[in-house]
Amino acid sequence: MSKVKSKNTKPEMIVRRFLHSQGFRYSIHNKKLSGRPDIKLTKYKTVVFVNGCFWHGHTARCGYLMPKTNEEFWRSKIEHNVERDKINIKKLNDEGWNVIIVWECELKKYRLDDTLRKLVEKIKKGG
Repeated sequence: MSKVKSKNTKPEMIVRRFLHSQGFRYSIHNKKLSGRPDIKLTKYKTVVFVNGCFWHGHTARCGYLMPKTNEEFWRSKIEHNVERDKINIKKLNDEGWNVIIVWECELKKYRLDDTLRKLVEKIKKGG
């Protein structure tokens, strides 16, 4: 697991490059905000998390499967991640931040354009 990246992942880089190409300016991995969001758009009071489906327990439409080996460990770990995410999102909302989650499966080629278009709409609307 030490080889698994948590920053500057391929899905995150796709979103960052797109936002930059659309004229958005942002900071990344802000340590002062709960959950250390992947992208912080101060002008829009919005943060974006680009979440891996496996690590954050996303089961909708992405073929998520629990590993067969050491199943209890993985279930516990993923459940903990999901709970931590909920707490961080609530803290950010309470501080006035709009929180947008982009799932790894939404960045597949056949969904990419639609996902990025919707992301821009959400940012401009304020979440």
